[in-house]
Amino acid sequence: MSKKTKIISAVFVALFVVILMALPTILHSLGLHPDYTGDKVMLPGKHALIITTSHSILAPVGDTAGTATGVFSSEMTHPYYTFLDGGMDVDIASINGGEIPIDPKSLYYMIKSPEDERFLKDDIFLAKVENSLKIDDVDFTAYDIIFLAGGWGAAYDLGQSEVLGQKISDAYYTDKTVIGGICHGVLGLINAKDHEGNLLIKGRRMTGVTDKQIKELGIEVTPLHPETELRKSGVVFESSTKLRDFLATHVTIDDEKRFVTGQNQNSGLTTAHEMMKLIMSKDKE
Repeated sequence: MSKKTKIISAVFVALFVVILMALPTILHSLGLHPDYTGDKVMLPGKHALIITTSHSILAPVGDTAGTATGVFSSEMTHPYYTFLDGGMDVDIASINGGEIPIDPKSLYYMIKSPEDERFLKDDIFLAKVENSLKIDDVDFTAYDIIFLAGGWGAAYDLGQSEVLGQKISDAYYTDKTVIGGICHGVLGLINAKDHEGNLLIKGRRMTGVTDKQIKELGIEVTPLHPETELRKSGVVFESSTKLRDFLATHVTIDDEKRFVTGQNQNSGLTTAHEMMKLIMSKDKE
């Protein structure tokens, strides 16, 4: 190899390293995990429940082998620390209880958020994730906030759980609980019904991960797609878009101010803060 070739190779390697190191900042500036800059409230003595998937394989339904998946880490860590830092007590539950699978891709260097970094060093939070409550054993009516985290795993079990649907309905009829979720987590709302047996979310303004984002990511093997299922349930679907919807974000509060939904992994902070604001408003009424 000539000296000139070696120099050129070294320059390309150095350039690659610089770009790699800058990638988290670049993606953040383009829209990934935006900072929350709005007003914050404190809710000491209030209680929040975060619910996640128990499904760990990205594959056709019924297959027992596939790509590892689960909850998208920031969709759990962003609401958790928002609630915790706001003085709330926070519990973690999942469909089956026990250890919660976390999508390894959501912890990649270029995607991992500061809240994810904090989580990985937080023994208390780690223990809650390793020993999550089973939704069957949780009284949803005891919580002021119910938050449904997303990730590809949620497409396999949140929308299929009749237990989750019933418990969401129970929480709604306490008249105090604010219910919400982001991305695929909103699938946990599609089985909730009112006292007349009608879908609880019918006619409400909501959002969730778009069909466009799913197509752009090339992962359509999942059994349920949030935008499609919400529209089937009679939801007035709202969303924002960018060249790639992975970098978009949108948060919707329904007219009754009981449901707050976020479009995707970029919407967790705002969704959580807006839920807390609604609780604060209720307390002032």
